[in-house]
Amino acid sequence: MTRYIIRRIFETLPVLIGASIVVFLLVHLIPGGPEVVLLGERGSETNVAELRARLGLDRPLYEQYLIYVGNILRGDLGRSVAGNIPIADELRQRFPATVELSLVALTIAVVVGVPLGIISSVQRGSWIDTGTMLGSLVGVSMPIFWLGLLLLWIFGVALGWLPFIGRLSPNVEIQTVTGLHMVDAVFTGNWSGLVDAFKHLILPSVTLSTIPIAIIARITRSAMLEVLHMDYIRTARAKGLRERTVILGHALRNAMLPVVTVIGLQLGSLLAGAVLTETIFSWPGIGRWLFNSIQGRDYAIVQSVTLVITFIFVVVNLIVDLSYAWLNPRIRYE
Repeated sequence: MTRYIIRRIFETLPVLIGASIVVFLLVHLIPGGPEVVLLGERGSETNVAELRARLGLDRPLYEQYLIYVGNILRGDLGRSVAGNIPIADELRQRFPATVELSLVALTIAVVVGVPLGIISSVQRGSWIDTGTMLGSLVGVSMPIFWLGLLLLWIFGVALGWLPFIGRLSPNVEIQTVTGLHMVDAVFTGNWSGLVDAFKHLILPSVTLSTIPIAIIARITRSAMLEVLHMDYIRTARAKGLRERTVILGHALRNAMLPVVTVIGLQLGSLLAGAVLTETIFSWPGIGRWLFNSIQGRDYAIVQSVTLVITFIFVVVNLIVDLSYAWLNPRIRYE
């Protein structure tokens, strides 16, 4: 297992290097530039040239890339073009908000999706199975921005049951320990803050969890249907075991391999794909920050956030691969 882990870690290095090159080049292909953001369309040629020299944009691309990678390896993500704010500091403040939202959304997806898939497979052809498949199709097809706005209008505006902007109410404060408000509220015994943070999480996390719920339910159903026809399941039933033991103790355990893979991939997707949800609900995470930076053509932030998201996605995939090999030892020897 150790050799497999080392080999998989080394295999991720070319992916990270390739991703950094693609991100670097794509950002430079976007029309306009930082000088347009800072000086406007009417900046004189002299001022534009001075600014490009100060930002290092007049150097060859390969030289800019090497400087860019060198700074990243030293933990320096640079400064934002528009606000001249250290990107690493801003990232540390915003990243916990995205992590908290993604973890809650994934928890909802697993708690709802896995049981739906199990029930649907056990009662194949019933109205529950049909309803689950139709619901999962709607969940995958529904535009997330449309669902977010619909939930915001119904539960936030029309009914007024839930807050729909930000992470906390203006009059509520939680002492920062980890940056995850619900965890910090428990650590500090701030129960009113815990309730307020939970209420703010409901609408964005439900919105973000719809697609993962649909995918996890469908994968769980398919994996269970494949396992339920195995000989050892018939043997378990022939031995007189209770149906619950056969389903949960024998079938589900062997059907979890693809489900675990999908859950891990969904976590990476949630961390990387919360841009629309965070923008709709004014959630102060890295997704909304990335969206605003693209609008403002702040290339330094776009490069850094995109690269961090890529790194997270690669690491999550690596962890999924390792867990998969741990669950099924035959994989590590292939």
